[in-house]
Amino acid sequence: MENKNLEILKQYWGYESFRPLQEDIINSVLLGRDTLALMPTGGGKSICFQVPALQLAGICIVVSPLIALMKDQVQNLRKKGIEAVAIISGMSHREVDIALDNCVYGKVKFLYIAPERLYNDLVLERIRYMKVGLFAIDEAHCISQWGYDFRPAYLELAKLRRIHPNTPFLALTATATPRVVDDIQDKLGFVGRQVFQQSFRRDNLAYIVLAEEDKMGRMLRMIHRIGGAGVIYVRNRRETQEVSQFLINHGVPADFYHAGLDTQTRSQKQDSWMENRIRVIVATNAFGMGIDKPDVRFVLHLDLPDSLEAYYQEAGRAGRDGKKAFPVLMFHQADREKLWANFENSFPAISFIQQVYHHLGNYFQLAYGAGQGLSFDFDVVDFCKRYQVDILPTLSALKFLERDGWISVSEAVFIPARFKFEVDYQELYKFQVQSAKYDPLIKLILRTTGGVFDFYASVNEYELAKKLKIAYEKVIDMLQGLQKLELASYLPKTDAPQLTFRQARVDYKHLFIDTAFIAERKRIKEEQIKAMYTYLDTKDCRSIALQTYFGEKVETPCGVCDLCLTRQHRVDLHGKLTEEIKTALLAGEKDVKELVDLLTLGDDETKLHVIRLLLDKEQIILRDGKYSWNSQF
Repeated sequence: MENKNLEILKQYWGYESFRPLQEDIINSVLLGRDTLALMPTGGGKSICFQVPALQLAGICIVVSPLIALMKDQVQNLRKKGIEAVAIISGMSHREVDIALDNCVYGKVKFLYIAPERLYNDLVLERIRYMKVGLFAIDEAHCISQWGYDFRPAYLELAKLRRIHPNTPFLALTATATPRVVDDIQDKLGFVGRQVFQQSFRRDNLAYIVLAEEDKMGRMLRMIHRIGGAGVIYVRNRRETQEVSQFLINHGVPADFYHAGLDTQTRSQKQDSWMENRIRVIVATNAFGMGIDKPDVRFVLHLDLPDSLEAYYQEAGRAGRDGKKAFPVLMFHQADREKLWANFENSFPAISFIQQVYHHLGNYFQLAYGAGQGLSFDFDVVDFCKRYQVDILPTLSALKFLERDGWISVSEAVFIPARFKFEVDYQELYKFQVQSAKYDPLIKLILRTTGGVFDFYASVNEYELAKKLKIAYEKVIDMLQGLQKLELASYLPKTDAPQLTFRQARVDYKHLFIDTAFIAERKRIKEEQIKAMYTYLDTKDCRSIALQTYFGEKVETPCGVCDLCLTRQHRVDLHGKLTEEIKTALLAGEKDVKELVDLLTLGDDETKLHVIRLLLDKEQIILRDGKYSWNSQF
């Protein structure tokens, strides 16, 4: 079994050996066991399901909320000659139908789907007819209400177990507390408990927490001192631009990144940073998922994350090459208060949730009793502006509406334009002979786009216009014309999140909202905020604090975080002060002022502290207001 695993790894990925735990996880899957893998960000989770899936009969269904990452993995698998498809938001009903048919009857080996797709009976029915060798559940912590990023759609995964009861599940996550580990296995109906977990300790990461009023000045000094590439996380889009401009003004090559940018711009900025054309990317938490840049020397948070899970994952993007790196968290008292205020705003009143639902119906002009199954491009910023509601409680209201089965909301992702001929080759040829207007466009599509009679293929309207030497608008008009003539289907590109009404619109007064669930989520979130405060205030060791939170029992300090270094510096200083005190007192008795004035190291408070410690240990003796060294030491 091991030889086959390594053979596949070398053949398709070019690696000579597995990373820690990878092969143990793979072998567990191959034995048909339900398996949970806890591996740090960048630990090679995808290998753990891709290698065994290539040995198992049937298809591997991968469920992930990270649509951009799904698209990347599908493209990478296809480049290796492995058949893979993704069903994501923004695809038409017919596109989904064709893709699912290929999974049932074709040679597709990997089907990637967003969890929201499991709301769809069509998808579930087709999965029933597939020969499924493995279910791989990425970001598995999303299924647990105890997790930091609970997603209601993940609860639909239980349906997969009912459809294929004998197919093993591989659940993967980078961050999970012991309670979440148990909850994942319960929610997925694990048969037996098989958990593989790497330590949460990253020996090369020197965690630093700074109570700092002048964040910008301290940030600049740290960037210059540490050197190399880095990520700076801030809370909102405005800050990404302000901080990046500050860095540029002070000679640091930097850029900003957030989810509000179009896909092409985001991709260009990301590539510039990956290729070290810029040193620092200033971003919201929209940046980083699936990015594997090994030489990140620092990850700096200028705002407090909502949870230790989120912080650990974001901080873990530093130092993947195993070399020394610095996750730095800066805060002041106002940040702690703001974090609590955001927590309060994340749990709006039931009347507000009802109001948001009512506004959604009006926004999309749905009549009462209509809308079930309909999907729309959804600009949440425009929605909030139109109805003058705050974005944070609105986002929370949308999540609660999703959890109670009224809507589903997908993340934003770029989907290029797609095109498919709906007639056979002979009928299309007859049309070409009769239509000089469309003939050049049809010939170009046939020459440059494969499989366009069988499935929807991506087309680039700008490239078509350039090659035909006509206006972009003219190409759009002609593609739409072919659709009107019922010769083809044309689906324009999209770059917006999708909102789907899972039930027909009802009067908001009859809207069921699970108040008990909201109260429980609020209690869980409060625990997570308080854990963040505990991390800020700990006096022991940052790594121990993180490991303890994730249920890992450890007593050995990391030796490299700010607290460990401060403690070591204090020990060193105390040792040197002790030697100075001994030398001074062996030369003769001294009163406290004489002794303190003679000492050259530390401030007066530190000097007096060491003197008191030596008195307690009886290494020095106080008699008649004079100190002397105890000759027994």
